[in-house]
Amino acid sequence: MSQTTSERIQSTSSPVIETDVDVIVIGAGLAGLTAARRLVQFGHTVRLFEADDRVGGRALSAEAGGVHIDLGGTFVGRTQDRIMALADEVGVRRYATYDSGDNVIRWRQSLRRYSGTVPPMGAALLDVGRIQLQINRIAETIPLGRPWEAPRAAELDSLSLGSWLERNRASHTARDLIALACRTTWGCEPSELSMLHAAHYIHQAGGLASMLDTAGGAQEEHFVEGTHAVALRVAAELGDLVTLSTPVRKIDWSGPGAIVTTDKGQTRARQVIVAVPPALRRRIEFTPLLPPRYEQLSQRWAQGVLSKAYAIYEEPFWRRNGLSGQGLSDRGPAFITFDASPEDASRGVLLGFIGGIFGQEWDHLDEPERRARALASFADLFGPAALRPIAYIDQRWGSEIWTGGGPTAAPGPGTVLPYARYLTEPIGPIRWAGTETSDRWSGFLDGAVRSGERSARDAHATLALTAH
Repeated sequence: MSQTTSERIQSTSSPVIETDVDVIVIGAGLAGLTAARRLVQFGHTVRLFEADDRVGGRALSAEAGGVHIDLGGTFVGRTQDRIMALADEVGVRRYATYDSGDNVIRWRQSLRRYSGTVPPMGAALLDVGRIQLQINRIAETIPLGRPWEAPRAAELDSLSLGSWLERNRASHTARDLIALACRTTWGCEPSELSMLHAAHYIHQAGGLASMLDTAGGAQEEHFVEGTHAVALRVAAELGDLVTLSTPVRKIDWSGPGAIVTTDKGQTRARQVIVAVPPALRRRIEFTPLLPPRYEQLSQRWAQGVLSKAYAIYEEPFWRRNGLSGQGLSDRGPAFITFDASPEDASRGVLLGFIGGIFGQEWDHLDEPERRARALASFADLFGPAALRPIAYIDQRWGSEIWTGGGPTAAPGPGTVLPYARYLTEPIGPIRWAGTETSDRWSGFLDGAVRSGERSARDAHATLALTAH
């Protein structure tokens, strides 16, 4: 029987279902890669689709001045055991972040040296300690992974971190220091962040000191071969199960399992793990539509704005002056710095973070202007030698279309209580991963790996139940 013209058009334009698998994973950041790897270890068939032309998500590396540079997630700390375990499994080594010597701070027109995490602020230091203690006490009341169950959830979510600081009569110095931490951690200003989210995030990280410290804290070590090497080696294990440059356009979960559509065809799976930032979930069409709270979560949990700038020198010259390379500045655009030199100190590398209000302006500048401003920030802290690097490189995460910003989501007031549970609440065959969905170290590399492991375990358990 011959086909009509309309039947021929329909048959050629409809994607062909390529294959059936147990699980489709969407997003090849550390969360998606970990999920796929664990599922393969469980014995399941898996496909992983990545929209970008590379794996790693918010982990990305480059070479500059003859050394490795981490353009994305960089540091790990001693309680971040899941990312360290994964790195050990794939053979990526770690070394201690250099923090010997004094730190420096450019503050209120003066440059000073200091030791420890909190710089000397005279009488204001007592107020900084008071605010830190209050924040930690609130953080400890937030149930991990369930901030909506906190005793004061509604009150805390109605406030921004900035308005909470004002309500508690924080000094200008305390507010400015918290603002620096906020820009680095969430890529936003205190006025833009829910206090409930801030407190929950701090609890997940083990307190403010654990989150901000180098020795003993979240910046204690980084990877010899770089964070991106972890992603590349996991992807190499998965081989052709990973398909790059393949955005998922649609998930049809109207029947048993789901049918996932890309520009290259369709694949049917019994379970689907969506491992992308919350704001990017909206780029996928769901049939039937997801319930409203899921859609509203994607609309209102925007990514922060954070960039990184690196200057590479012949040697870490600041060490000769007894400096650690760690600095704080109230001028910007690079308002916090670290020594990111290789373990053998064969080159000197200064890393500067540019986030929040500084990051919003930074992303519109051309490369020569960004370089000039970053080097001026480094020179302001470490002297004129910082103006003469052998190489410079930066990364603007706000310009990455498949990550949507960084380093993590920055939900505003009123967005945690109604929506946070939908970060992880599965619906039908669909599960969610990504660092924002973790109940420990959310927003960090460790949170991404934890979320991948959790989603893989849950999918495996569901598949085992439905097999009987």
